[in-house]
Amino acid sequence: MLTVLKIKNIALIDELEAEFGRGLNLLTGETGSGKSIIVDSLGALTGDRVSADLIRDGEEAARIEGIFFLPASSALLTLLDESGIDHEAEGEVELIVRRDLSRSGKNRIYVNGQLVTAAFLKRLGPELVAIHGQGEQSTLFDPATHLALLDDFADTAELSMETGYRFAELERVRGELRALKRDEAEKLQLLDILRFQVDELKQGSLSPGEAEELEDEKRRAANIEKLSLLSDEAFGLLYEDEHSALSSLGQAIRRIEELAGYDRRFADYIEGLQSAEAVVEDLGATLRDFRGGLEHSPERLEEIENRLAEITRLSRKYGGTVEAALEHQADAEKRLANIEFAELREKELASELAAAEASYLEAATRLSEKRRAAAKRFDKQVEASLKDVAFDKAKFETRIESLPAEPAADGIDRVEFFFSANPGEAVKPLARVASGGEASRLMLVLKTASRPRSSATATVFDEIDAGIGGRVAEAVGAKLRALAESQQVLCVTHQAQVASKADRHFVVEKSAAKGRTLIALRELSAAERIEEIARMLAGEKITDAARENAREMLAAA
Repeated sequence: MLTVLKIKNIALIDELEAEFGRGLNLLTGETGSGKSIIVDSLGALTGDRVSADLIRDGEEAARIEGIFFLPASSALLTLLDESGIDHEAEGEVELIVRRDLSRSGKNRIYVNGQLVTAAFLKRLGPELVAIHGQGEQSTLFDPATHLALLDDFADTAELSMETGYRFAELERVRGELRALKRDEAEKLQLLDILRFQVDELKQGSLSPGEAEELEDEKRRAANIEKLSLLSDEAFGLLYEDEHSALSSLGQAIRRIEELAGYDRRFADYIEGLQSAEAVVEDLGATLRDFRGGLEHSPERLEEIENRLAEITRLSRKYGGTVEAALEHQADAEKRLANIEFAELREKELASELAAAEASYLEAATRLSEKRRAAAKRFDKQVEASLKDVAFDKAKFETRIESLPAEPAADGIDRVEFFFSANPGEAVKPLARVASGGEASRLMLVLKTASRPRSSATATVFDEIDAGIGGRVAEAVGAKLRALAESQQVLCVTHQAQVASKADRHFVVEKSAAKGRTLIALRELSAAERIEEIARMLAGEKITDAARENAREMLAAA
C-alpha cells in the first residue's frame, strides 16, 4: 500500500506531499490541473523512464519519493536480498523509494537508502503499484494483450517460464541445424580456408615462450666475441689467475680460522666465508663450461632470425600474439571437424531437435490446458462483473486456438476476447464491437478480474471512466468501491458519481503566484467534498440544486 507520496520540482509542481490510505482514494480537479503529472510521478517510482524535461523550469534537480508498506512475501524478500536492501523479515515491509533527477543527467534511485539501478526498480515496480493509464483501453483491441490478461488470471507464471525456457532450447537447436544446412558451395569454400589455416599453423608449430627464448639465443649469438672475452676475464679473476678471488678467499679463510682460535668472535664468519668460497668455485666452473660452449655460427643466427620472422608473421596474421594464433588454430580445427562431420552432427541435431520439440510441446500443452480450464472461470467472472458496470445483458467469451505447428515463447495458444453488449447479438472480437465508453468499462472489469481479489499492490486508474456518465458512471464507481474493499485503489476521475464513492477525496488545484504556475494537492473535508462534487455536476457556476444533489450522492454512497 502507498502511504505517502512526495514530489518536488516536477513540471508545475513546486513541492507536494500527500498521505493516502486504504480503500478508494480519489483525485479530482479541473481539466489540465495536473492530475496526470501526479500519476506519471508515481509511475516513475515503479521504473517508468523519466526525462530531465520533467524538471521544473529554473530548477536543476527534482525528487520523487514514495513510502510503501507491503507484506513480506518470499518473492519480495528475495528481490530485496539480491540487492542487499535492509528490510523486516516478517510482517509488513516498509519501503522508501526515491528518485533524484538532475539536469546534468546524474540521476539516482534509492530504496531504503540503498542505491539501486533502474533495472532493479523496474523489477520491483509491479510489487508496489499497478498503473492503468489513459489510452490503455486501446490495448484491449490487440489480441496480444488478451493472452497476458488470461495468464494473470490463471496464474501461469511458472508454467509460462518453463515453456519459455524450453522454447529457447528448441530455437538453439534449430539455429545450429540451419547453420549446418548452409549452401554447399559456401561450405566447400570455408572448408578450403579452414584447412589452409590449420595446416599453416600446424607447420608453424607455435608454442608460448619460444620467441623469448630465441631472442635470448639471438643476443648471445650476435655478441659471441664479447661474451668470450667477458667470460675469460671473469674466469681468470675468480679462479685461474695467481691472485684470483678463490685463492685470496681460501687464504683469508685460513687466517680467520687461526684468529678464531684466539677470539671466538671470528668463528661466526667462517661458515659464511666457506659458503662464498663454494659460490665462487661453482661460478668459476659455470664460466669455464660457458666459455667452452661458445661457438660462432652465422648459420644458427640466420636460422634464429628466420624462425622469429615466421613466428611474427603467423602471430600478426592470426590475432597479434602467439596465444591468439593458437586459439585461432583450436577454433579452426573445431569448425573444420564440425564441417567434415556435418552429416554425423546433423543426425545428432535431428535427434536433439525431436527431443526439444517433444519437451517444448509437453510444457506448452500443460500451459494450454491450464489456460483452457481457467478461461471458463474467467468468462463467468467477467460476465458477472460486467453486470456491475451496467452491462446487464452483455456476453463475454475467451476463445483459444492452439497451434502446435507455430510454437512461440509464450506457448502454442492464440487467445482473443469476444464480446457482445446487446442481447440477441452474437459475440464478436472486441476490436469490432466495443465503443470508447464500453472499452473503459471493459478495461476496469478485465483488469480487476485478472488480478487477485486481495492484493497488497496499490492499483491506480487514470481516468479509466472517460467517455461514460449517468447510470454507467454510478456503476463504475460502485465497482471501484467494491475493488477497494480488498486493496488500495487510487483513481483520477471527472465523474461525480465515481468521486462520491471515495474513502478519501483529494483535489488537484492549479494557481499562479509571483508570475509562476503552481500545482497543489490537498485532501478535502466533508464540506469541501460537497462543493467539489457539486462543481463536477454543475460546472463553473455551482447551484444550490447541485449541492443538494452532491449531498444525496454522498449519503447514498
